[in-house]
Amino acid sequence: MNKVILFDLDGTLIDSTEAILESFGVAFKSFGVNIPNNHEIKSHIGHPLDIMFSNLGIEKQDVDHFVAKYKDHYKDISKEKTFLLPNAKKAIELASRHARLGVVTTKTGLFSKILLEHLGIMDFFEVLIGREDVINPKPHAEPIEKAISFFDNINKDNCFMIGDTCMDIKSAKNAMINGIGITSGYATIGQLRECGDNIFCDVLEAVENIVKKK
Repeated sequence: MNKVILFDLDGTLIDSTEAILESFGVAFKSFGVNIPNNHEIKSHIGHPLDIMFSNLGIEKQDVDHFVAKYKDHYKDISKEKTFLLPNAKKAIELASRHARLGVVTTKTGLFSKILLEHLGIMDFFEVLIGREDVINPKPHAEPIEKAISFFDNINKDNCFMIGDTCMDIKSAKNAMINGIGITSGYATIGQLRECGDNIFCDVLEAVENIVKKK
């Protein structure tokens, strides 16, 4: 197979919104800080946790403590409160018949692997790049470049990154591969169109478009 398809996780393949919001609430409450509203938290999903907490008003010197509290709670509830998005399993199965697959996420790689194993889809992926695997997360090119380095003799014209935020599309552009946005996640179609032209309703439609390409 001469194609590589890379997938984001949250908002692309999985829905862990409840677990994310609950874990942020626990972190803020633990330190006596007012919890931001759900809409505000969700607007930052896709960024690494340290950046999310900073964007939500936590001082730099306190961010690591909030992240640790978040992770302590998230690891206990994430499997129970994370689900595959509609059509995600079908999309992965279709993609696996036409391409080699990987995951590129700003989530912790360890948690991501546990979730994907729990959901029964980890075996479809040859590589998983998480936050701890890179210095520079998306939208930098590094996570995608590191992922595609696992595949031999691959032309970048045949590499695709599917994600639900502009960070995914920008990371793909920075790595000089094809970026595809989908509207099943946390960004609006208007936001996605500011970053790229290839926008689809969900991951299955995106994969169907890719496999049609010669």
